[in-house]
Amino acid sequence: MNIYLDNAATSSPKPRPVLEEVQRALTRYNANPGRSAHPAALEAAHCVFETRAALAGFLHAREEDCVAFAFNCTDALNLALKGVLRRGDHVVSTLLEHNSVLRPLSELSSRGQIALTLVSPRPDGMVNPADVRRALRRNTRLVAVTHASNVTGAIQPVAAIGQIAEAAGVLYLIDGAQALGALPVDVRLLRCALYAFPGHKSLLGPQGTGGLYIRSGMKLNTLREGGTGTESDSMLQPADPPERYESGTLNLPGLAGLRRGVEYVTERQSAIMMHERELVTALYEGLRAMEGATLYSPSEEAARAGIVSFNLGDLSSAEVADALARRGIAVRGGLHCAPGAHRSLGTLRRGAVRASVGHANSIEEIEVLLRAAREILKDGV
Repeated sequence: MNIYLDNAATSSPKPRPVLEEVQRALTRYNANPGRSAHPAALEAAHCVFETRAALAGFLHAREEDCVAFAFNCTDALNLALKGVLRRGDHVVSTLLEHNSVLRPLSELSSRGQIALTLVSPRPDGMVNPADVRRALRRNTRLVAVTHASNVTGAIQPVAAIGQIAEAAGVLYLIDGAQALGALPVDVRLLRCALYAFPGHKSLLGPQGTGGLYIRSGMKLNTLREGGTGTESDSMLQPADPPERYESGTLNLPGLAGLRRGVEYVTERQSAIMMHERELVTALYEGLRAMEGATLYSPSEEAARAGIVSFNLGDLSSAEVADALARRGIAVRGGLHCAPGAHRSLGTLRRGAVRASVGHANSIEEIEVLLRAAREILKDGV
């Protein structure tokens, strides 16, 4: 593809320091961290520590061991949900959630292990914190909310919801898949107990990386048990984080690249945010001016992450995405693994075209997409 606008799925291209560090990890210190004391293993362990520290700092967490590594954000969300929920608990979530939240919760609900309430968004695509408060029950254990919708990019009032959860003494989980790296995140200000994130999106790291912030003092049940390199004389899983949640060999090359991605974003975050907002605004306003284009992302500039979702005429989102792909433009059509959001939008049958910007996109690329959209509206696919 000549123009890549599918950054909400995976950011591309990765910065050069990320690519170089992945190669360096595979050639210079390709060993298991925390298992041996030879130089390569020690350097690998240092890499893991530095990556954890960089992420903790990026999240404004108080301690490095509050970050547990995962395979991806879905893995982190499963650890969060299944690690804290018990039989008889009630959970409040929303219809905006990705299937990474909806499916684990729905599975637990279908087994009769939990009760689940899904709050509907308002017509503007935002969840009303008052609706979350009204959904709480005496046995509510967890509130789980996306930071930004992966369908529309709508940034949710996560801080206000955090205040409600804290006042009610309820655990609070935020899905940061579309937020961490793209938006400022301070887990202390958000009052969340758990914050799940991918490494391969706005943090610009490799695929197969992600993690979960776990508030200090919390102990989750584990998803998997096995070798950790610690307490090896015991047949029981270690009790202390983060090793408790990191059984088996870590994705060292991925974590090495993720460290460089976090450093890259940390040094440039304000500039990246301003640049991406400019691109999203240009795309949104350009589509809004087209007769026959339907927009689903928020109209307010400050309420959008780096996503604009739309449809053209009576065409399905798949037809438009394919037509754009033939013109060298990569976007995503379909339901984006978020059926509740599409029910709310009325797009469950046709889906929506999602264009998502990244640090390397240009205003010229946005203009090419807009020209292509006008052609499709005029001449069809």
